[in-house]
Amino acid sequence: MATEKPEAVLFGPAKPTIVKGLETGCTVYKAVDANDHDAFVAKHGQVRAIACAQGNMSADLLARFPRLEIIASFGVGYDHVDVKYAAAHGIIVTNTPEVLTEEVADTALGLLLCTVRELPQSERYLRGGHWIKKNYPLSKATLRDRTVGMVGMGAIGQAIARRLDAFGVPVVYHTRKPRAGLAYRHYPKLIDMARDVDVLMVIVPGGAATQNLINAEVLDALGPDGVVINMARGSVVDEPALIKALKDKRIMAAGLDVFAKEPDVPRDLLEMDNVVLFPHVGSASVHTREKMDQLVADNILAWAAGKPPLTPVAETPFRAWNRG
Repeated sequence: MATEKPEAVLFGPAKPTIVKGLETGCTVYKAVDANDHDAFVAKHGQVRAIACAQGNMSADLLARFPRLEIIASFGVGYDHVDVKYAAAHGIIVTNTPEVLTEEVADTALGLLLCTVRELPQSERYLRGGHWIKKNYPLSKATLRDRTVGMVGMGAIGQAIARRLDAFGVPVVYHTRKPRAGLAYRHYPKLIDMARDVDVLMVIVPGGAATQNLINAEVLDALGPDGVVINMARGSVVDEPALIKALKDKRIMAAGLDVFAKEPDVPRDLLEMDNVVLFPHVGSASVHTREKMDQLVADNILAWAAGKPPLTPVAETPFRAWNRG
């Protein structure tokens, strides 16, 4: 006799790949269709699975799902999920790593090149009709005399480093502990690395542990020829300190794909010529986003089939289900 499909709630946009995938193994309730959010949560509070395509999974919200076993979150970062609550209540949180690694690394190199060689500025110069009058000025910076300091050296950081190797650009890195099997020089202290490099490439998780990691002291250590590239989270860089360092020419330039209060970008950054701004497009290709969406669904489908989820985060490792 066929068993009834388990129920799952989807928070965020009803992305076709997520919805279609989930519906092969679950009955899906979409929050986006509800007129009253509180009533929706109350009605479906007994579900054991949540797919989170967008939104804040706070402890207060999660507490309203007392039977919850899994939260499948979209994106490699999961600072929008209260993992402490999840871990304390036996809830597995999954994210979507690996499928976006190469795409984000590609974007990081693009942002670095755009920032150092002033490529968006030169395109605006051409479009503005200025090239007919005189050539665009020589870029003040180049990759040919720079060392990149990686702030973080996970899968994406290592993919960026491989690309920099191919470019002939020296790489060093800062993490709390050295990564086994890596030949790059490791710096135990971020401030020491900032003094020795010309570029800080920031690619660490968000959250309290990395809040304002790149602060005024680090920017001053980087110095007036320094460049900051942030592919992590807006919270990792002290945005007011960065703006002041750029205005005061204590660093040369910045390339930012993420912001503290996105999509709101400070007017000061918008008006600066030595800043390249991307609207959080690190993994934003149809190809990669569909793979991320599918992994959200696949994690819950594995759970629904009684199997271990595919990509649990470190704080909530898989343990055998106890559904009695």
